[in-house]
Amino acid sequence: MSLLPEHLKYALSHEWVQIEDDNIVRVGITDFAQEKLGDLVYITLPEIGQYVTATESCATIESVKTASDIHSPVSGEIVAINQSIADDPEKITDSPYESWLFCVKTNDLSEVEKLLLNTEYQTMITA
Repeated sequence: MSLLPEHLKYALSHEWVQIEDDNIVRVGITDFAQEKLGDLVYITLPEIGQYVTATESCATIESVKTASDIHSPVSGEIVAINQSIADDPEKITDSPYESWLFCVKTNDLSEVEKLLLNTEYQTMITA
């Protein structure tokens, strides 16, 4: 498993987030999550304009082993999806922290503050 980027925050449900300009939060899945899933074959992403709430399932990722829900770590409107990842989910395997899935425009950045630091997430996944 790769080192966890320090500039990201992490959800208990194994998503990472990066804060962008204008209250945009970029979301992907962690290296730990993609390793547990195995060979990724399909992703269903949320619709642009869809409103999501924090911890709500809004996407699905399928592997040869199983299907798993992807949760939004923050509440807000989906403003972008990464179609290239939907077209080729294996990109996540190669670079999970560059392979974002969707972006949420939030009005409440305090939800990000509730997420885990890289050291806290590392402790959780190795416990």
